[in-house]
Amino acid sequence: MIYFLQQTLNALQLGSIYALIALGYTMVYGILLMINFAHGDLFMVGAFLAFALATFLGWSFVPTLLAAMIALAVLGVVIERLAYKPLRHAPKMSAVITALGVGIFLEHLMLAFNPYPRHMPELMPVHIWTFGQFSISSLQVLIIGLSVSLMVVLDWVVMKTKLGLAMRAISWNIKIVPLMGVPVNRVISATFAMGAALGAAAGTLYSMAYPVIDPYMGVMVGWKAFIAAVIGGIGNIRGAVLGGFILAGVEIGVAAVLPTTFRDFISFGLLLILLVVRPHGLLGKPRVEKI
Repeated sequence: MIYFLQQTLNALQLGSIYALIALGYTMVYGILLMINFAHGDLFMVGAFLAFALATFLGWSFVPTLLAAMIALAVLGVVIERLAYKPLRHAPKMSAVITALGVGIFLEHLMLAFNPYPRHMPELMPVHIWTFGQFSISSLQVLIIGLSVSLMVVLDWVVMKTKLGLAMRAISWNIKIVPLMGVPVNRVISATFAMGAALGAAAGTLYSMAYPVIDPYMGVMVGWKAFIAAVIGGIGNIRGAVLGGFILAGVEIGVAAVLPTTFRDFISFGLLLILLVVRPHGLLGKPRVEKI
């Protein structure tokens, strides 16, 4: 039982990070029906930005996290305006290729500045509490608590604010809402900003929990977050959160009972099975367009 509880805690920590990244994928898809494959590399840039702020400026956790989120929000808007907006009415494949190109550009930009893996310095003192054979650290509490808080805030923004109403309206019919006075370009930019900011938060927290970072770290983590979004139902905010925790639970459970080499195999196998059994994900619904 103690071992099960310890692994559950590890799954909650990893699932919190997956869910934060998956939210960026699902928000963009929900509005533009586009997969932003560069989002995993935005997560990587957020981790490196946190590393730079902590190493060269000596900042602590709170200012580092806030600065990384703000900077990545700006970067997300710049990428949307320069790379994706001109292709908004182009074939979907053009946007997919552009997203892959943006991701490769970000990877090699980081390689140009820092081609080697780096060790993330401690942003805050870490305390470990032990209850018999069960242990929990203040870092795990921070990652889970902060991630869940950001998810709750995002859900409130989407469901209870005018910005969220505009986002849901654009998701429903992007051609009609401009006639109702909705500033489509600003809402889409705000969506990219929020998704990138969540990616920066995930990158900062991930680099604290797993403190070795490199320019390619966003590739596999990004793909797994994308799997989490698909499992939950891409385009569904709560589905992305659910998918993140399910995928993390599967990964940690597999690593606990089988060799770790099976972890990625089973993760991608889960995606394939789900796409066959329930193509729209656990909470996703097929789009119905009336003619």
